[in-house]
Amino acid sequence: MELSYENADALVRTIGGTSAEHLGAFVESLIGKQYSVSYVCQLARHALAFGRWCEARTITLHALSEHDIVRYQRCRQQRRSRCLETRRRELHALELLLGFLRDRGVCPAACRHVTAAEEVAEGFARYLHREQGLAEITIERYTRIARQFLMWRFGLGEVCLQALRATDTIAFVRREAKRMGPPALKNIVQALRSFFRYGQFHGSLPAGLAAGVPAVASWATTPPVPRAISAEHAQRAIDSCDCRTSVGRRDRAVLLLLARLGLRAVEIARLMLDDVDWDHGQLRVRGKGGRESLLPLTADVGEAIAAYLEHGRPTSQDRHLFLRSGAPIRGLMEGSDGIGSIVRYALNRAKVDAPHRGSHQFRHALAVHMLQAGASLPEIGRVLRHRSPQSTSIYAKVDLTALRALALTWPGGAR
Repeated sequence: MELSYENADALVRTIGGTSAEHLGAFVESLIGKQYSVSYVCQLARHALAFGRWCEARTITLHALSEHDIVRYQRCRQQRRSRCLETRRRELHALELLLGFLRDRGVCPAACRHVTAAEEVAEGFARYLHREQGLAEITIERYTRIARQFLMWRFGLGEVCLQALRATDTIAFVRREAKRMGPPALKNIVQALRSFFRYGQFHGSLPAGLAAGVPAVASWATTPPVPRAISAEHAQRAIDSCDCRTSVGRRDRAVLLLLARLGLRAVEIARLMLDDVDWDHGQLRVRGKGGRESLLPLTADVGEAIAAYLEHGRPTSQDRHLFLRSGAPIRGLMEGSDGIGSIVRYALNRAKVDAPHRGSHQFRHALAVHMLQAGASLPEIGRVLRHRSPQSTSIYAKVDLTALRALALTWPGGAR
């Protein structure tokens, strides 16, 4: 059979009945996400095999159970020697199909056994989102740490927060300290304090437990100097993007947003098409805590975004400004490493030995450049959208050349 979208759709519709309608819609969704023709045909064959298996056993998709799915997987494993596709691809096809059917409400959602620790952690996550307004990536990290702590203390059994003691917290932090450094351990401490304040908020924990979380030793009296990429290296990374390709146009626009406007990776992932105000030359940015800011759209950034929209952005119903280059075509997910991957590939192409491989170094470089150009710390804080002046104060240690000019001559010594 010739590989084409039309043949893939016709293949799944040979089953007939309502199953053909649902499987046909599944194939249409794959085409809409711009999967390749060969991959759509491959997934269509797997979907057809699953549909026929259900039909042979008079199992309707609406009555599909977890037990039926396990039975199908076992059946396919027994036929493994006669299957041309790998087991991993077959399982992935089944996951995509079941996810599509469940999203449409065709078959019941997957049964998930939730432990008591997970229930408490989910309540903690809702509190962080509703009451604290934290970023999703922070909520996910704090929730994961709280779940680990509760599982360590209570296992799979019932969670009794009243039974928690300061000694439990100390023992858990000591255990984590054996496998991670101070920066990561500080995340553990912050998450536990936040969780205990949540317990205090609900009246299930005493007020002093949060204060009993041990502090992580810090041998510096001030925060470390931010590691910033040099202006020359940043430009080399930007110039390394091949503007003849759609991926190169997208990557150049992303790198310019990092270098010229100092955006965070998550802020770039959140950008929507409507956030670009071409008439007034402004860009709406959604920062931490849901705060929105309007930033000026510089000429080079605007030109790079326009070039990507005109000649690089895939056709998609997704309204995110920047999309994945491969199927499924959708916006870059928050918390993923999409922006970080763009930075790492650019640094490798430019053969730049940067302080580190993350995207935040461009934000630090912008602040250092502004400081060296004579900008004040409050001005830098406004550009970087810091909520606290303390966040900006770390850049006061960067311009050593300017500080040396203010130093007094040591009596009897050379200048």
